[in-house]
Amino acid sequence: MTATAPPAQGVRHPWSGLPAPVRAAVEDILGAPVTEARSQSGGFSPGVAARLRLANGGRAFVKAVSAEVNADSPDLHRAEARVTASLPAHAPVPRLLGSYDDGTCVALVLEDIDGRQPRVPWDRTELDRVLAAVGDLARILTPAPAEVPAVAGLKARMFTGWRTLHAAGGDARLHPWAAGRLAALAELESRWAEAAAGDTLAHGDLRADNILLTRDRTVFVDWPHAVRAAPWFDLLVMLPCVAAQGGPDPDALFTAHPLGRDADPDAVTAVLAAVAGYFAEHALRPDPPGLPTLRAFQAAQGAAALTWLRQRF
Repeated sequence: MTATAPPAQGVRHPWSGLPAPVRAAVEDILGAPVTEARSQSGGFSPGVAARLRLANGGRAFVKAVSAEVNADSPDLHRAEARVTASLPAHAPVPRLLGSYDDGTCVALVLEDIDGRQPRVPWDRTELDRVLAAVGDLARILTPAPAEVPAVAGLKARMFTGWRTLHAAGGDARLHPWAAGRLAALAELESRWAEAAAGDTLAHGDLRADNILLTRDRTVFVDWPHAVRAAPWFDLLVMLPCVAAQGGPDPDALFTAHPLGRDADPDAVTAVLAAVAGYFAEHALRPDPPGLPTLRAFQAAQGAAALTWLRQRF
């Protein structure tokens, strides 16, 4: 299969473009000057994302953004710093080495993971490895080992897509199947919060660009959207993106996975409806600053989620 989603990329800025006080603060955290910085293209965070080499031979990963680039991104970096710092040492995530925040610009200094993102279109061997790691992650993070918002609170404003579209009288750009069933989809979506409740610390935004494969580990990066949710929540959120990037049928993957096999089918359908509605409604919005491929990426995920929802409907 081929991928239908565009690359997950924000507009990157070079390490050298950061203000001198920010670069100096990062070097203070690391205890050595930066001698080399290689920008990384994957992921939707705008601003700086770079692998650093240091004068003392050390390495680190830095991500930094200012409110001038994107008004929402500094708060996401702050959330990621809080979550990453609170995760247990044995969790497969990068360690937070330090952070900088001057009120406008936020920088995170993280352990540099010597790995790569999974190939897309997805390779089945790599996908099976990642799916097994998602199950392991849910076991490690249940019960939730840190304070994060309940999914019903953090996603309350996001998972209203079908209800928003229904209240607006629909949209000519919607898939005909969805356009003819907005009332039913809105009602189904309204049940998502109770259906998604649980005590697993979920990543909340799993995609290929948030995963690194090393020789012997699968590492999950970028944690600003972490929530307390059902153990199968991450698996469900991830699979429409897998399908949009050339992966197999999401329903078959979900029902064959240990997390999916144990999930209540009605709860899964309600949460899937909310996810599909989120992507359908957000894909119709203008591109946000610094994220030129986001809406097309959401449209591809939304199409895959809707196809999956139609199977379950």
